[in-house]
Amino acid sequence: MAITMLAVALPRIEAELGLSASRLTLVNAAYGLSFSGLLLLGGRAADLYGRRRLFTIGLALFGGASLTAGIAPEFWTLTVSRFLQGAGAALAAPSAMALVGAVFPDPSRHARAMAVWGGLSPMGAAAGTLASGAVSTWVSWRWTFAVPAVAAVLALALTRPLLPAGETNARGRLDVKGAVLATAGLTALSYGLVYAAEHSWISLAVLGPIAVSVVLLATFAVVERKTADPLLPLDFLKSGHRLGALWVILAGATAISTMFMLMSLYFQQVAGMSPLGTAAAFLPFSLVLFLSGISVARLVRRFGARNVTVVGSVLAAAGLALLGTMAADSPYVGTLLAGLLVLPVGISMMFSGATVKVFSRVDDERSGLAGSLVNTAMETGPTAGLALLVSLATAHTTSLLDEETGARFAETAGYSFAFNTAAVALLGTAVLTLWTLRERPRRQ
Repeated sequence: MAITMLAVALPRIEAELGLSASRLTLVNAAYGLSFSGLLLLGGRAADLYGRRRLFTIGLALFGGASLTAGIAPEFWTLTVSRFLQGAGAALAAPSAMALVGAVFPDPSRHARAMAVWGGLSPMGAAAGTLASGAVSTWVSWRWTFAVPAVAAVLALALTRPLLPAGETNARGRLDVKGAVLATAGLTALSYGLVYAAEHSWISLAVLGPIAVSVVLLATFAVVERKTADPLLPLDFLKSGHRLGALWVILAGATAISTMFMLMSLYFQQVAGMSPLGTAAAFLPFSLVLFLSGISVARLVRRFGARNVTVVGSVLAAAGLALLGTMAADSPYVGTLLAGLLVLPVGISMMFSGATVKVFSRVDDERSGLAGSLVNTAMETGPTAGLALLVSLATAHTTSLLDEETGARFAETAGYSFAFNTAAVALLGTAVLTLWTLRERPRRQ
């Protein structure tokens, strides 16, 4: 939720704080920069020092940062608060996923719980967008930060009585050198890709951070291979089904973040809707996402994670293709609404099946690592994939404007181009899933 909670409120934040486009982008991206960069550290720390302990620390940091963000008087206070929000979430999220194993130790119940988790995980993005539109319309955008702050306080109050300690038998030391390299590398990559959405891909603002990230991540891989207690054991990624499942999560996260951003811009800038009207337009999507999220675990249990993931990828591609038929004067009730109803079903199926596959055959002492990788994939999609698709949409819009077409037509055509490109990518994901997620005998 925290990553999309400013989605509809960004124009009001820009006006109140007097932010430039680049500063507004940094405020929006600060949460994702720290979240993606610190997830591996959070997952390893949870395995070494206890899941409930790291969950509590992460929640406290997340809640405190939400409060300071809500009262931030200027740009830097808000940006640092968003960065600390992401850091707290990076500590709490892998621990929370690992604690599911302690709450549901039976393998079948654990698989069912992970299927539900995966199906419902996109709900946070939907809830953040809805809250952003409603709150920024009725009161100040600052009150959007009250929701995560209250949620963190309630979760902290319930943690000790409801959750087991989740201690593991993991041994070793925290790989500080690897943590620094991974965090700096992923943050630099995210920073560069975020700026690619509003700068040329060949500009120094984009290529500089990306080049630095390549060097840092390559160094990280070398260090991890030689470290006795690596932050990310490279053998953990040798499994084809795990890599395939992580790709599905990344692709699904890209699809949902692209939909929210581009449709929010379309509803407000092309269709002329208010922030509250935009939030209401997303209600059918959110309702279907919730209903499919709580029921898709049964499909996984009956038909298997692989089949559910493949069908989900095809359905999500169909939903994006329906949105790709948009025009400047498209009525809401029609292909747009159809796309908003089909897409969430496919997304829930993708996340549910893929999450089960990531956690299959994972030892308890590595469950925090698995959780950190799932969340890293969820975050990389909205950062890297969204930046690429928005850049494509911007380039297509610019080319049409050069032909002296109408601005509303060109803008809408750019959105449509991005949706259709994403639909083709998800069809490719379905084909990839057929190969990577097939059942193989476990090696002894």
